Amino acid sequence: MIVALDLGFVFAVMALGVYISFRILDFADLTVDGSFTSGAATAAALIVAGVNPWLATGASIVVGLVAGAITGLLHAKGGINPLLAGILTQIALYSINLRIMGRANVPLLRTDTIMTPLRGAKLLGTPVSALIFLGLALLFTAVLVWLLSTDFGLAMQATGDNQAMIRSLGVNTDRMKIIGLALSNGLVALCGALIAQYQGFADIGMGIGLIVAGLASVIIGQAIFGQRTVLIAAVAVVAGSVIYRLVIQLALMIGLNPNDMKLISAVLVVVALLLPRWDVVRRIAARRQERLQKLTEPYEEHHTAEAVTAGEESAR
Repeated sequence: MIVALDLGFVFAVMALGVYISFRILDFADLTVDGSFTSGAATAAALIVAGVNPWLATGASIVVGLVAGAITGLLHAKGGINPLLAGILTQIALYSINLRIMGRANVPLLRTDTIMTPLRGAKLLGTPVSALIFLGLALLFTAVLVWLLSTDFGLAMQATGDNQAMIRSLGVNTDRMKIIGLALSNGLVALCGALIAQYQGFADIGMGIGLIVAGLASVIIGQAIFGQRTVLIAAVAVVAGSVIYRLVIQLALMIGLNPNDMKLISAVLVVVALLLPRWDVVRRIAARRQERLQKLTEPYEEHHTAEAVTAGEESAR
């Protein structure tokens, strides 16, 4: 179970990237399957070549940024449908990833990686590693929440909500999409690099179907915890990633065939999508909304009173 927590927290970085494209930009980006492998391939190839593991991991982020930007350019400047733009980039990345690695699989078991200190101390798969990866996930969550609270982040959110409105205010929505998709795939590629070093290898097929895992994390987390604010939504994504990995681990523990994991992932996404439509879940969500409203009412009334007082004083 600890290993499932480790993977849940590491994959939360990827889930945050999917959250940017899927929820913030309202962009169904299928580049994820390719950019995840690109991150793993870049890190593995550079580490095997003797490059510092931290620099190799940083290089993987750059590759992800470029991949996402290409998808954004195809859509924003080329006018290509979002789904098709992502598919085209994903297909191109398959060949590029093979070129980067030189073969279909690159082992990392006899090389130093950023996981080597933990592996050498036999801390991988223990509560210590789980806490470290939790801290990593929370760090990226905090950075993302901060970014989305800036003027730039608000413009990006508005781009996903109402392009026509935000464009009328002078915001370049094409640029927002390109930057947003670049950031999204940069996080996905970073996750790929971390997973490759955690598992001890990079494989050309390790990103296949990963978009389903990302969507499952986003949808499950937000179906359970909601998305009333950006902070709640981002934390819900991290929680969703952990829940998803725990469910997969439980499925393996009870003896389900590992070959069925993709099917289980798809079923999880379907269930998560249907959850908000069930009456029981609706009632629970309504009660939670009422409790939140009661908690925030005194705060809102206090600030409203302060604003009124300030207005009266300025009028005098």
